[in-house]
Amino acid sequence: MDALEVLRGRRSVRVYDAQRPVAHGQIETIVDCGRLAATARNTQPWEFIVVTDPTVRAAIAALATNGPFIADAPVCIAVACQEGPYYLEDGCSATQNLLLAAHALGLGSCWVAGDKKPYAAAVADLVGVPGEYRLVSLVAVGHALSVPHPKKRALAEVLHWEKF
Repeated sequence: MDALEVLRGRRSVRVYDAQRPVAHGQIETIVDCGRLAATARNTQPWEFIVVTDPTVRAAIAALATNGPFIADAPVCIAVACQEGPYYLEDGCSATQNLLLAAHALGLGSCWVAGDKKPYAAAVADLVGVPGEYRLVSLVAVGHALSVPHPKKRALAEVLHWEKF
């Protein structure tokens, strides 16, 4: 799949085949793409915690109010960043790379918010994130059983030349 096809085709998947695992090599490829994301001043503040244990994923799903499907996704990747002036931008950049890499490998994924959510500290504690780090996001990954196709705004609606 070429880069433009990946960018145009990625969708947020919330229904997974819970019985079909994701290969370790695919998980490593996804995280490798996350670590190569753009980062302010090359600080690379991120750490990636891969959760495959069904009990822990269920606990994360119970805490993350917008992510109950994490329990059914065979993989959840928590993105944590060391606090600093650009931790959120850097963590979001890495998260987007994870999503795109998963799609490029033929997998479904969905970004679940972490930072600023009331459950962020509890999830961070559950997966052992040190205190000087912030949970930026959770990414569910697995083999999609259903892929939504929401209507996207047309380019002409969002593109502005020279000024808004």
